[in-house]
Amino acid sequence: MTLVDAFRTPLVESFRRGDAATDLRLMAARGGLSLRPEEQLSLLMLLVSDADRDVAAAAAETIARLPAEALAAFLVGPDVPAEVREFFATHEETVEASLEVAGPPLSEAASDASAPPGNTLADIEADPDRRGAAQRLAMLSVAERVKVAMQGSREERSILVRDPNRLVSSAVLSSPKLTESEVVAIARMSNVSDEVLRLLGTNRVWIKSYGVVAALTRNSKTPIAVAMMLVHRLTERDVKMLSTDRNVPEPVRLAARKIYTSGAARRQ
Repeated sequence: MTLVDAFRTPLVESFRRGDAATDLRLMAARGGLSLRPEEQLSLLMLLVSDADRDVAAAAAETIARLPAEALAAFLVGPDVPAEVREFFATHEETVEASLEVAGPPLSEAASDASAPPGNTLADIEADPDRRGAAQRLAMLSVAERVKVAMQGSREERSILVRDPNRLVSSAVLSSPKLTESEVVAIARMSNVSDEVLRLLGTNRVWIKSYGVVAALTRNSKTPIAVAMMLVHRLTERDVKMLSTDRNVPEPVRLAARKIYTSGAARRQ
């Protein structure tokens, strides 16, 4: 759906690929995730046409409840693409169509479907035998882990960014609480997925940080194509160190050596 291309983030991309189960899509459609405005709007634009009629109806209802003045103020921002403005300028028809297809409003029982009794974060925290962060998070559903990834603590994010489910790790990278120092730490990790490192290395905001660039090029787990793209951003000192680092893939090491040799030749 091209309308959602406007605000691409790791989490939105996971929804676009179809990684999200129905309970998580329903939670997102109801605004249950603590998202940045652009991510929230992108997901609503996507989910209002969801194949599941309950998800589509929930997204339509959420769009209908958006405060008109606040939405208008956001949409006039210079970074908001025309496609997004056009969608929300005409969203009344989309909402009405989705609600008509969906039929009666969702029941109260359905609204609680994403939070299995006895296994919510609050329930687990209340049990003294289940308070270890890693253990507690492992007992949550995917939807609940996504929510913690968006709203939780730094410690929880450091655990969930290594989650084997890419929806969960993507949610960490989309968290509004994520700091630059955390991103640098993630870029150094050798026990995160290649996909997480690829997302870091292709994010225009994060690679403005030299710490992130340096960490990614030195990480043997970073996809070679990403590392090769970033090598030329390194300082001469770091390029020289990388050119002799046996822990990085050979193509990256050779690229660094070529850059350093070329620079040395120009200085002579």
